[in-house]
Amino acid sequence: MTTPSRRAEMFVPVERDPRVLGPATGDERALLVDFLAAQRATLELKCTGLDAELSQRSVAPSTLSLLGLLRHLADVERRWFRRVLAGHEAPPLFSSPSDPDGDFTGAVPDPQVVALAWRAWRDEIAFAEAFVADAPHLDVHGHDSWRGAVSLRWVLVHMIEEYARHNGHADLLRERIDGAIGV
Repeated sequence: MTTPSRRAEMFVPVERDPRVLGPATGDERALLVDFLAAQRATLELKCTGLDAELSQRSVAPSTLSLLGLLRHLADVERRWFRRVLAGHEAPPLFSSPSDPDGDFTGAVPDPQVVALAWRAWRDEIAFAEAFVADAPHLDVHGHDSWRGAVSLRWVLVHMIEEYARHNGHADLLRERIDGAIGV
């Protein structure tokens, strides 16, 4: 990785950056899918090259870590695409009613914990991508106990927002780990 000299430079060289290849015009679904893919790729880039360091906490008493974000976003993907939109019985993988912050508190520097987080995150993304590709339109909807009826369109926008917020956290966490900066 080349360390940028300014925060606004790219995290990786532009010719290797998977986030800049998508459409800037076109239909709504293609644009939403591409924006979400770019946000997912940003999180992955911020975690690239790290193993146990992924579990490094931001600052006491916070439990925030890159590994915690990865686990949290696996659960968020699972909730919105599997449970709400697809209607599957799919409880969270890393949190529970008795440990609602388990996605973060369980993010420990164990190679098996790290591997499970990556596998779960990638599996949930694969499910979400297949669901979106197979959906006949963006008005497909599911029922959420928090929001009521939600459309695929709303979930895609919400997921872009969710990743964008947490990618801001990831920027700071990665910089604290090894000084790497860039968008």
